[in-house]
Amino acid sequence: MSKVQLITGQLGAHLLKQIDSASSICILTSFVMKSGVEYLREALKAAAERGAEIKVCTGDYLFVTQPEALRMFLEIDSRIEVRLWKSNGVSFHPKAYLFQKAEQDSLFVGSSNLSRSALSHGVEWSLSVSDDEEVFLQGLHLFLETFYSDQTVPLNQETLKDYEDRYEKFHVTNLNLAQKWTETEEMDLMLPSEVEPIPTTEIIHEPPAPYGEIYPRFAQIEALEELNRTMEEDYDKALVVMATGLGKTYLAGFFARNFKRVLFIAHLEEILYQAKKSFQTVMPEESFSIYNGKVKERHGHTIFASIYTLSMQRHLQVFDSEEFDLIIVDEFHHAAAESYQRVLNYFKPKFLLGITATPERNDNKDVYAICGGNVAFRMDFLEAIERNWLAPFKYFGVYDDTDYSQITWLGNRYDEKELLQLQLRDEMAEKVLNAWMDKRKTRTIGFCSSIKQADFLSAFFNRNGFKAISLHSKQRDMNRDDAISQLADGALDIIFTVNQFNEGVDIPAVDTLLFVRPTESLTVFTQQIGRGLRLHDSKDHCVIIDLIGNYRNADSKLSLFDTDLSKQKTKTIEPVVPELCDIEFDIQVINLLKEMAKKKQPRRDKLVNDYLILKQELGRRPSYLELHLKGASDSPQYRQEFSSYYGFLEYAKELSENESEIFHRYEQWLIEVEKTGMAKSYKMVVLLAMLERGDDSWFKPITSEEAAPFFHSYLTETEYRKQIDFADKSSKKLWNYDEEGVSKLISTMPMSKWSGSSKGLISYEDDIFKLNFDISPEDQRLLFDMTKEICEYRLHYHFERKAK
Repeated sequence: MSKVQLITGQLGAHLLKQIDSASSICILTSFVMKSGVEYLREALKAAAERGAEIKVCTGDYLFVTQPEALRMFLEIDSRIEVRLWKSNGVSFHPKAYLFQKAEQDSLFVGSSNLSRSALSHGVEWSLSVSDDEEVFLQGLHLFLETFYSDQTVPLNQETLKDYEDRYEKFHVTNLNLAQKWTETEEMDLMLPSEVEPIPTTEIIHEPPAPYGEIYPRFAQIEALEELNRTMEEDYDKALVVMATGLGKTYLAGFFARNFKRVLFIAHLEEILYQAKKSFQTVMPEESFSIYNGKVKERHGHTIFASIYTLSMQRHLQVFDSEEFDLIIVDEFHHAAAESYQRVLNYFKPKFLLGITATPERNDNKDVYAICGGNVAFRMDFLEAIERNWLAPFKYFGVYDDTDYSQITWLGNRYDEKELLQLQLRDEMAEKVLNAWMDKRKTRTIGFCSSIKQADFLSAFFNRNGFKAISLHSKQRDMNRDDAISQLADGALDIIFTVNQFNEGVDIPAVDTLLFVRPTESLTVFTQQIGRGLRLHDSKDHCVIIDLIGNYRNADSKLSLFDTDLSKQKTKTIEPVVPELCDIEFDIQVINLLKEMAKKKQPRRDKLVNDYLILKQELGRRPSYLELHLKGASDSPQYRQEFSSYYGFLEYAKELSENESEIFHRYEQWLIEVEKTGMAKSYKMVVLLAMLERGDDSWFKPITSEEAAPFFHSYLTETEYRKQIDFADKSSKKLWNYDEEGVSKLISTMPMSKWSGSSKGLISYEDDIFKLNFDISPEDQRLLFDMTKEICEYRLHYHFERKAK
């Protein structure tokens, strides 16, 4: 039986006892104070030193958390993981402490934040629950969802500095609050929020084939061919981007048939069960199992595991690091990279496959990085429409005169209360109703920004004679399955929702999408568009009715509909859509978009901002390759705008004084390495051969014979390098090492050609390849580092496997 204990004082003593022997420690509190960290400091330090897994999640709500407390966490032990919840003004008020031990798991929930007064002499109530596996696992799962949420950032020197700056600015205008909190170390402000959580109800997919064997179809055939070719070329990881409705999970199942032991990782429990059903359809002769918060099965061909469960050391180490031949990760962008990195750094599969439906790099930088930038196959919804694999659309941009510039922007969304004041008006609802009546077909999903807006519009539509329902997490009159059935059968005209239908739900009969919310995320908008593009006998196209105002992303989201992205470089407003599709704007919308285009954030500002975001995530300056793999902006933009990566770093004031001097002294060399033409990789391979000699010798002259062994080894050690740059007739003869032949190739191609195009920076005479500028001894190390960083980036970028 579970043990429940009410604790009305001295909670800290109970926590210290648990920390003393726990293998896993998870702390979730609204705020942390320096006194609270000091109270637990020695116990946490000892736990970290003995190898306990420690995770702490706290918030920045009203800037109660003290920067000194966060800094102390960084000083105790680098193995303690701390993440900061960015509340953006929304109440964040949890207090929970979870401990895992070999003999017993315990959960403490109550009123105590992490401060000395709360843990020792304050008046606080808490409940302790132990020996209740179901409750503990539910609490642990919810903790991990919060810990790895997109709203959290890892605590490091960079994110701490950002928090300190925001903390100081806040308290400059709130001096009394700062004094009060310092004296009492406590406060209790709870403000209501209507933000709709991401649902965790069952997900509906297309049913399995009722008879006989199922075969790949449509895009799956091409994707499988490209994946197989990727493996033949010796790549060990790849990304597949496939639009909603093209069967990504079935594709993964078909590909998995080539492997003996497979791990499928997802962020939602329900996706695991649906993926299992799809795999059972593809491989009915195999057995499968689930490994998540509630079920711990390990048998069969494929294990379907929750990332939140698997990222815990206790569960990760249940598996052998070489247990799986193939690892498939579904929708990477839903969890923080750290959780995946822990899992993927542990396992050593033969191949890693990432699958996603959202093509935006800004939203998929994590999956892009984890797959090494290698895109095996890409097909967005526009190409699928052109091939008649998804339904065409008719898009109507309807003018919304709401002035969003007057609504507070909270970092990732608009202030809900201010937004509702403008949305919950009959005249606004009337405009929505009229636009819908004018353009709609039969079955509609209306996407709202809040529960209150969904309820308001549903009631308004019903008063005007239509059959509408508001479907969200607080709806008790009808569950989601019943609502979907009634919409498909025609018993409902429209379902208003918030986040219930963003992903995974399949309602092919839906033929109208109504957007009455500002587009804050291009990923969410793409997923919602996918709800109406499934093929169905009852529809020949999907109608998209989109109310467009002067909100953020109003203009950039239209690129999702454009088959000719080169048009973005002109003043053209309307996208070029597939042949069977139409796009139509109110004249006010066209004028609005033109005006927004004039005010667009300058390109340099965006590049700097994207760089700084990545720097915060890493806690240090990213390398050029990291910026390419993990940054939100495409890396070539930095070279185009600043001539070189180090030119950008100088512009952004990211170089030390010494680095800045080196950059200016050798700027032409760094630009040459960055921008020299490369139809093949040969120039950079020769440079890498020079760099392999070390920072005190890399710049010395080299002959083609000296470079030949490394040059040959580098280009033949992987099949993809051989196939990309060493597969023409003359090169194929050199697959078996021939020093004379390889030396001749190096002499006639990279060395001679680079010498001729380098504007005197490099010379090649009498088989001597050398740099024609002097490097001071004190500059050698830094210039070596800069040169190597650019060289490694260019080689990686060159050999990435990109989708056609």
